[in-house]
Amino acid sequence: LRNLFFFRGRQRVLTMAHSRSLALAIAVNVLLLGVLIYSVTSQGASNNLQKTFTRSRSINQPSIRRRIAANAFLKNPDMVPDMGKRTTMNNIILASLVPVVGSLGVPYLYYFYPPQTGGSGGAIAALDALGSPVTTDSWFKSHRPKSRDLVQGLRGDPTYLIINEDKSLNSYGLNAVCTHLGCVVPWNENENKFKCPCHGSQYAPDGHVIRGPAPRPLALAHVSDSDGKILFSPWTETDFRTGEKPWWA
Repeated sequence: LRNLFFFRGRQRVLTMAHSRSLALAIAVNVLLLGVLIYSVTSQGASNNLQKTFTRSRSINQPSIRRRIAANAFLKNPDMVPDMGKRTTMNNIILASLVPVVGSLGVPYLYYFYPPQTGGSGGAIAALDALGSPVTTDSWFKSHRPKSRDLVQGLRGDPTYLIINEDKSLNSYGLNAVCTHLGCVVPWNENENKFKCPCHGSQYAPDGHVIRGPAPRPLALAHVSDSDGKILFSPWTETDFRTGEKPWWA
């Protein structure tokens, strides 16, 4: 069951990465198009220079063209020949650098932006790996006290059900999606903490961060027993671990 959730979590990460790459490619193309349009429109600003070179192009003799260019330069020492072409080339070079810088910079910035996850809507039944509702009797028969094991929770996210030492069902479950980059975080029973295998984030048994780079605690969800079925419902009140409004709500 845990391997299946890890596989689904990996698929989710790959899907998120593909969506981000597609959005980045679209943004880069739009930006490149904008730079090219700007380079074309800005070229029309040098009207006097363009008129001078337009007249010079209409004359075929090289010596006459050179004489006209020399006279134009003497009249206007600040004039740079072919400034319009140079401006266009500079803009094209700048535009060619934008995809490179964007492909490196945007993912780097996104590294610090945690994925938004957590529940929404009303209570839903906890589901096992096959999509069947999880019952209280079956769960207690196959899991011992102080265990933390995965089921499908709100939004289909892998979520830990916790059995307390007194063999009661814990009042909250923990979303297993790491708040760093969306990996599924396994429970390490020997060390009594959650340890993310992707980038080393660690969480306490209640889901609060004890080691980065994860910026936020694991999302909470209410757990209840309704007619023998285990239900999840959104946690919208204050996060008891931080004393703050829940970041996932």
